Amino acid sequence: MSELSESTRRSVAGNVEQWTRVNREFGDGNAAGSWASDTITWGQFGVTEESIGSPLGDVAGLDILEAGCGVAYFSAWLAKRGARPVGLDPTPAQLATARRLQHETGLEFPLIEGVGEALPFPDDSFDMVLSEYGASLWADPYAWIPEAARVLRPGGRLVFLTSSVLVYLCVPDVGAVTEVLHRPQFGMHKVTWPGESGTEYNLAHGDRIRLLRVNGFEVEELIEVQVPEGARTHEYYGDISAEWGRRWPAEEIWVARLRGRARDRDEGHPPT
Repeated sequence: MSELSESTRRSVAGNVEQWTRVNREFGDGNAAGSWASDTITWGQFGVTEESIGSPLGDVAGLDILEAGCGVAYFSAWLAKRGARPVGLDPTPAQLATARRLQHETGLEFPLIEGVGEALPFPDDSFDMVLSEYGASLWADPYAWIPEAARVLRPGGRLVFLTSSVLVYLCVPDVGAVTEVLHRPQFGMHKVTWPGESGTEYNLAHGDRIRLLRVNGFEVEELIEVQVPEGARTHEYYGDISAEWGRRWPAEEIWVARLRGRARDRDEGHPPT
């Protein structure tokens, strides 16, 4: 487990503040419905696992870390399919919601307070590391991807969903995503939007592929998700309309397999 830099500590504190508010306004009251579902869906628009080619594959019997689990509905879905999930998140309020739902449903798995940039697990602990808008967007990739490689067993997989590059480029500082570019692609890394305390981390495709490769990963698939017909704009996260997401990818899912060992490799570096 690596030590957190002062910059990362500030980022984590801001993210905890933001997601405590989100949990109060939306997450806590809506989590039960997600936990009750038997269907695995991805992202803001509920794209089903099977409709995009089942990037998770058969998870039965696998030790899976959900890095940035929030209220842990995804871990609950994995547990229903026979996996052994562990949920990790830095926000106590979200973990409290998840523990309440464990008590209500009887579905038990470990929930741990921690951050993706410094995973509190030994090397070679998991068969898969998963993130759906968790560490994949809210943790620094130059820290959490090396950590994911460290805790994965040889041949293990990293599967994560995050915002698409095009969304980052086309969303203004305030308001919904547009059809024009608002910021440069070169040098993209971290951003705190006006009026928010949380820090998002975004990488261009070339930078992300390079980072994955230097940490021992082979990219197996990149799914640029198209919003399905009939989907609606998310009731809370309304900055991307369903209509926009039908025309351009709002989200992307990465599937990578660990071929090397992260501790033997250059861990990459953020843009200067």
